[in-house]
Amino acid sequence: MVKGKFITFEGCEGSGKSTQIRLLSQYLDSKNIPYITTREPGGSAISEQIRKIILDGGNMEMCDECEALLYAASRIQHIRDTVLPALNEGKLVICDRFIDSSLAYQGEARGLGTEYIASVNERALKICPPDLTVFLDIPPDRAFGRKHGADENDRMEKQGLEFHMRVYAGYKRLSGITPRICAVECGGTKFETAENIVALLKEKGIID
Repeated sequence: MVKGKFITFEGCEGSGKSTQIRLLSQYLDSKNIPYITTREPGGSAISEQIRKIILDGGNMEMCDECEALLYAASRIQHIRDTVLPALNEGKLVICDRFIDSSLAYQGEARGLGTEYIASVNERALKICPPDLTVFLDIPPDRAFGRKHGADENDRMEKQGLEFHMRVYAGYKRLSGITPRICAVECGGTKFETAENIVALLKEKGIID
């Protein structure tokens, strides 16, 4: 029986996920709460190799279905190697991206449909559904402005603003119909956002 809690962070490129996970980690350290941080795609040896293929800026000809299936393959390996062992040890698992990235990016923005994405990730979701998803709600034009533009070596960031606006619209739609996805607006400072996230985790019973 899984003893830990699994929370995921979602948002557009440059939304501040890495920063907020770092600030949350500092808070958890101060409270002596056992946790691990991980990421998708990646998070384990094999999954990190798949990550390199997915994000390689030289792979612009990759078809949408291949992209979706690579994410799904990386995910199930990540769950088996990293997420489940930590949960079984009673730890809080904090993951930078998970299934909702696939639903927003490949299902919505790529037009593959959320049903297709859910079907190829069915096993992963059955084994390891998130307890809570934190959606950092900031549109991509503002997010890219904060990080001074897209990373030209990252295939996903190079997709263009129109694509990322579709991703954002997908996230907004998903957050409106999925109770576990909680939107956190990022209009204030990074520290104010961090305080709001801690308050949310307490409200949802993830931490005391």
